[in-house]
Amino acid sequence: MAIDTLLSRNAGVLAAIAATGLTLTSIPATAHAEEAVGAGAPALPGGVSARSWAVTDVRTGDVLAARNAHQRLAPASTLKTLFAVTVLPKFRAGAVHKVTAKDLTGIGSGSSLVGIQEGRSYQVADLWRGVFLRSGNDAVRVLASMNGGWTATAKEMQTRARQLGARDTTVRSPDGYDSPGQVSSAHDLSVFGRAGLANADFARYCATTTARFPSKGSPSFEIQNTNRILTGSNGTRRYPGIVGVKNGYTSNAGNTLVAAARRGGRTLLVTVMNPQSGASNAVYNEAGSLLDWGFKAVGKVRPVGSLQPAAATPDGSRVTDGARGGAERHAATARPVTAQVSREAGRRTDTTMWAVAGGFAFALAVGAVFGWRMYVRGRRTPGDDA
Repeated sequence: MAIDTLLSRNAGVLAAIAATGLTLTSIPATAHAEEAVGAGAPALPGGVSARSWAVTDVRTGDVLAARNAHQRLAPASTLKTLFAVTVLPKFRAGAVHKVTAKDLTGIGSGSSLVGIQEGRSYQVADLWRGVFLRSGNDAVRVLASMNGGWTATAKEMQTRARQLGARDTTVRSPDGYDSPGQVSSAHDLSVFGRAGLANADFARYCATTTARFPSKGSPSFEIQNTNRILTGSNGTRRYPGIVGVKNGYTSNAGNTLVAAARRGGRTLLVTVMNPQSGASNAVYNEAGSLLDWGFKAVGKVRPVGSLQPAAATPDGSRVTDGARGGAERHAATARPVTAQVSREAGRRTDTTMWAVAGGFAFALAVGAVFGWRMYVRGRRTPGDDA
């Protein structure tokens, strides 16, 4: 059989195979164990040991660089950012609540506390200062009780996370206390931090370094923010232009941090999860170096993704990554799709190149097999076996 006849007979099938190959090569690689840096960026800082991190432009939502941005890890108290985004708008700052024993039931062993006292009345603003400055799980318990209870608040937080496009997060304990199955990611925590900064009350609380807190035995006592990159304490410098947001630590999560800084009219946000170096103040120092990099990279780097949630179609369903292209695909997933560089064991790999090569090879192989079968079938006589 002539080759042109074969191609003519199977043009539609071969076109479908070719299209399959293109579809395979357009699927973006995942972010695991890799750094994603936009084209034209300056070199990333050395010594960043965090298991997961992301650098984001707050105004646009553009992700400038990331490592394992969607890796699901324990968030510790950085999950309080989602708690605040969910609950803070519901109660006036001047509203007063008298604390009951039930409000304080269930606080986890070893929790950080601001010193809420049963039987005392607190303004809502005091409770939020307890959440943001001292990371007080007792303050979270009281606010959650006001919001309808612990379980109801966790469910509401879960719903809010999905509304914001954060799909790596599972909420079990609204205060971030280690709980089986509770996870988030650098991407999602960046989403929560960015959403919070859009709220004036959130922005004010997360930037506060010290405050007076009511006490039953005396008028008040001073509390200090535990976020060292904000306060410049315990051997950590206060980062220039820092505006918050929230730190965290548990034995399971390690150190976690969502930090935002403003410079030259631009605000960048960095999320760092679980540094592995073992160095003192590693989470703050690594966040600072990534912020330094981000301000140098602004205007010189093509974003590798976005914190913007995927767009909804008219029927209410979400547009999937495979149905989007170009910049829209970046906005839907925030997964790295440009020059991806592995730093593991000093190896450099261009995963996009391998994805393209693999898809092309697959298409050629399937096309060759199909073509040979058609060629043989065309040579058969009526006596041949089927």
